[in-house]
Amino acid sequence: MPDWLLIGLRTLLAIAILFLMTKILGKRQVSELSFFEYITGITIGSLAAYISLDLDARWYLGIVSLSVWVAVSLGIEFLQLKSKKARDFIDSKATVLIKDGKIMEDNLKKERISTDELMEKLRKKNVFQAANVEFALMEPSGDINVLLTKENQPLTPKHLGIKVAPEQEPQAVIMDGKIIDEPLATIGLSREWLDTELETIGVAIENVFLGQVDSYGQLYVDLYDDQIIVPKPQKKASLLATLKKCEADLEMFSLSTKAPEAKKMYGECAKELERVIEEIKPLLIR
Repeated sequence: MPDWLLIGLRTLLAIAILFLMTKILGKRQVSELSFFEYITGITIGSLAAYISLDLDARWYLGIVSLSVWVAVSLGIEFLQLKSKKARDFIDSKATVLIKDGKIMEDNLKKERISTDELMEKLRKKNVFQAANVEFALMEPSGDINVLLTKENQPLTPKHLGIKVAPEQEPQAVIMDGKIIDEPLATIGLSREWLDTELETIGVAIENVFLGQVDSYGQLYVDLYDDQIIVPKPQKKASLLATLKKCEADLEMFSLSTKAPEAKKMYGECAKELERVIEEIKPLLIR
C-alpha cells in the first residue's frame, strides 16, 4: 500500500478514535480545563498525531497508550466526584482576591496576577471599581466570579417584593424556513396555530429564518430579509388594556347607578379587578 494512502487511512482512524474518546470523556474535556485535563488534552492530541503519521509497523501501540490516558482521565474524574480532598488536590481551591472591598495582595502574588490583570477581569464582569466588590473569587478554572455589595447589586422584582411567574424555555418552532413539530407539540400547539400567527403578522413560512414561541405563547420571528420590520406580539398589552377598560367601566357603572346595592357591587368589583391588575401587571409588561 502506498505511504500516502496508508497515512490517509490512519488519519481517518485517528480522527474516529479521537472523537470517540472525547465523547467518552464528556463535555468537561472541551470546556474550561483543570491542570490534569489540560495535560490530558495535549497528550491525547500528540498521540493522535503519532497514530496518523508514524509509518512504523508498531503504530497501533499509540492506540493502547491513548486508551490508557482516557481510562486514567475517567478514573480521576470519578475520584473527584467521590472525594472533596481529591478535588482540592487535583483542581486546587478557589482563591479570594477581594474581600469586603479590599484587595488581598498576598493572594494576588500567590496566583501571579497583576493589578492591571485584576482590573481587566473585573471590567469583564462590568465592575469598574474594586470598592464596589463585596467578594471576588478566582476559581480553579482561572475565571473570576464577583459578588457586588448590596447597594451596587441590580434591582430585581424580589427586592420590590414582587412575585413573578417562572419563565419557561422559549421553543424554536421554525428554523431555516421549516416548521419543527417536536417543540410545537412540547408546548401544546399545532401547525394550524402557527399558520394563523404567521398570517396575522403577514409573513410567509419560507421567509422565516428563525421562529420562537415564549412561555406566554407569543411568536417571535426573525426573517431572512433584515429590511422588513415585523410587528412585535401585542397579546399581553391588549389583555392589560382590556382589563383596565373593564375596571373603568365598573367604576363608571358604580357612579352612574342610583341603586345602593348595585353601586356597592360595582364598586367592590372594580376594587377587586384593580387588585388583580396590580398582581399580574409585572407579567403583562415584560
